[in-house]
Amino acid sequence: MPLTRTQQLIGLSGWLALCFVTAGVGAVASANAKSFYSALVQPAWAPPGWLFGPVWTTLFVLMAIAAWLVWRAPAAPTLRRWALGLFVVQLVANALWSWLFFAWQQGAWAFAEVIVLWVLIALTCTAFWRIRPLAGALLLPYLAWVGFAAYLNWVLWRANPGILG
Repeated sequence: MPLTRTQQLIGLSGWLALCFVTAGVGAVASANAKSFYSALVQPAWAPPGWLFGPVWTTLFVLMAIAAWLVWRAPAAPTLRRWALGLFVVQLVANALWSWLFFAWQQGAWAFAEVIVLWVLIALTCTAFWRIRPLAGALLLPYLAWVGFAAYLNWVLWRANPGILG
């Protein structure tokens, strides 16, 4: 039986809430991110600190829409559960990175974890694509940004061994 408009709106609200709870958990860890980030030796190509908020907000909205599209797709329930389970796991990994990098200042662990996050996003993107290609496509900017963030994490960790151990 197809979902009603109300059920679809409740579903979308739930996925948005889950994504922004994840963002909130990361934000708690990065409460001092502005001063911490600006104190690091950075490459000339590093984005300014103010750019991260708008980029992450956009990515979390796209992620929620992608999950919602998969959630409401008429695909096999087992395939949907698998894809959405991957999505939730990558959200946990996403929040963990902020704790490793900003709160605990563990550059090596943050780098290793962001590589795991990138792989989880790639797997989620593939699973979403199989169910609803648009949902997979909506995760591509997130995959690209986390790839960039992984490289930035590496460079910052190597340039700041005293701070990021």
